[in-house]
Parts: sequence; C-alpha cells; structure tokens
Amino acid sequence: MPSSSPLRLTGLTRRFGHVIALDGIDLTVTAGQFMVLLGPSGSGKTTLLRLVAGIDRASAGSIAIGTSVVADQGLHVAPERRSLAMVFQQYALWPQVSVLANVVYALERLHLPRQESRRRALAMLDRVGLVRLANRRPPELSGGEQQRVALARALVARPAVLLCDEPLSNLDADLRERLRAEIATLARENDTTVVYITHDQVEAFALADRIGVLQDGRLVQCDLPESVYHVPATPFVARFTGVAGELHGRVAGRPDSAGRFLVDTPNGPLTASGPAPAPLGSAVTVLVRPAAARLVPRVDDDSGLLSRVRDVAYRGHGYDHLVELADGTLLTGVFAEQRRRRGEEVRVRLDPGGSFAYRADAST
Repeated sequence: MPSSSPLRLTGLTRRFGHVIALDGIDLTVTAGQFMVLLGPSGSGKTTLLRLVAGIDRASAGSIAIGTSVVADQGLHVAPERRSLAMVFQQYALWPQVSVLANVVYALERLHLPRQESRRRALAMLDRVGLVRLANRRPPELSGGEQQRVALARALVARPAVLLCDEPLSNLDADLRERLRAEIATLARENDTTVVYITHDQVEAFALADRIGVLQDGRLVQCDLPESVYHVPATPFVARFTGVAGELHGRVAGRPDSAGRFLVDTPNGPLTASGPAPAPLGSAVTVLVRPAAARLVPRVDDDSGLLSRVRDVAYRGHGYDHLVELADGTLLTGVFAEQRRRRGEEVRVRLDPGGSFAYRADAST
C-alpha cells in the first residue's frame, strides 16, 4: 500500500446506547493531505479517530485506506493491519527502554534486518533533532523531546495515515508553537496523509490543508482554512473559529453582487454578508470576526457604530479594545494602533467581509 494512501469514510456512525456520538460522517482525505478535525470536547473527534485506528467498531458505515476497506458491515480489520500510526497526548513511550528502542519497535512488523531497522530509526531521530539522545530513556527527556520521539516512532514505518490525537495539548505555548511547525514540516516532507484532531482554532488554521468542523457528532463544514474562516457555513462554525461579538437586527436591503446587504440594528445600520440570502425585514444575527472590527476616534467622522472603551490590552503591534455599543453589546479584540482611554467615546467600523449575518432562527 502506498505510504500516502488516502482515507475515505462513508456514512460513519457510532452509537452508545441512545447517544449518537458520530452521525453519518462522509469524509475523504486525499493523498499527502493534512486534514485537521476541529471541534469542542464531546463533538466526536476522538471517537472518529478511534474508529479509523480500529480501536473501536462503528455502528454503521465504512472506512477505506487506499484500495483496502478496513471497516464495514461485518468487517473489522485489526489495528495492526491498517498501515496506520498514532501520536497521543500522553506520548505512550516505554520508559524502561531507550529512545532508539522505542523507535525501532515501530519497524518490527516490517521484519527488516536488525541493522536496517537501527539505521532507519537513527535517521528518523536525526530528522526530529534527537539522535544525540538515542541511548537515553524517555523519563530523562523533556515533554517536548518525548513528543518528538513519539512522532519519530509514528513516522519511521512510513504509515499510510498518521493519526494525531491532540498531541500538543499538554505542552506550554512556546513549545507547542515550535512543535506544531515541526509536525507539519515532517509530515509534508514524508508525503504522509495526516488526520489531526484538536479543539484549538489557532492550531487548526496553522496546520491544515483542509479543516473539518465537528459539532455534536456531525461534520458541519469541511473546506480550505480560508473558506472556513471567511465563509463559515453555520453560526456554530463562525463562533467556534472566533468572533468579537454578535449584533441583532433586521435585513434592510437586498444583496449586492458580492452578496452583501444592509442590516438595521439598535446601534445603527451596518453592511454584512451571509451564506444564504435572508428576506427583507427578517431578523438576523450578525457575528463579527475580531479582524473585521476597527476602532476610530469619534471626532474623525460619523461613520461606524458609536461605542465606549471599556478596557484595553497591549498586543505588541497595537492595542485590542473591549468596547460597549449603545445597546450594551460588547465587542472584544477591537484593534487600533493607538491606545484609547478607558471610558472614551469612539466608533467601530465593521468590514462586511468579516460580518456574517445568519437568520435569527439558525441558532447553530
């Protein structure tokens, strides 16, 4: 089987009694693709990964890796025969043997000559910058070094699919960012197909070729990172991938050629975009990306929404402001290059491209 075989899930469902943990998931991960499955706790991410790995059995649906169906009605191929590797949060290394032995073990099922296994293991440890620590035991390593060993062990056998179960969640922020880049680079250099699950939106956008957003066991959007960010399919996707706040109003104009239309709100009129047209006069909720909101002094002009600064945070390249609109609505992370005073009256301009209007009855 080629090392970058794609993964196909068809109607994948998992029930636990009356609880539906996964609901008819259809997903194709193409060869060499880095697919990130993003969602909150309880959305079905880990359940999906366990089904793909063969650790758990599906209630319905099928799983195929390359040309081989590994799970279907009445069929369940054992995990060790699926040409998969997995990286966990907790590293899952054997503490009593060396780093090198941990990596060599992943090659046992290939029945390679001992020296060839050792050569490949050392080469992969060199790739992750740990060949100098090959003879140490995992407890002697830092958390970041242990996760690098786990990654080396996962990649050394050139699996068809690499499954990553939030592998960076136990690391501090700086190390998490560095290892994030290393995982992406190593996977792409090895042309490895990756399914990576996380609840961290920043991690998802930084890593993914495509992002699949899971909500309550359903795949509600699967697209390029740019499309998930700029054209969120549902209010849930928009909220989970980051909004400064939400406003409520009614549609006051028909969409223009770019799909943008006027919305009247208690704070004044604004222009928004939406995934689907809403009839004139219908109630909508407008979800605003932080990057779509810009703060300007009130004295500049009368465009934008009148607001008052409640708090300020320095961000290195400028300042994020918490502002309160006339009706009490709060917007967070409103950027300005200059620091505004707490209590100062200002205006907030909203970019229509980052202000998404959904019908008020579309709560999810």
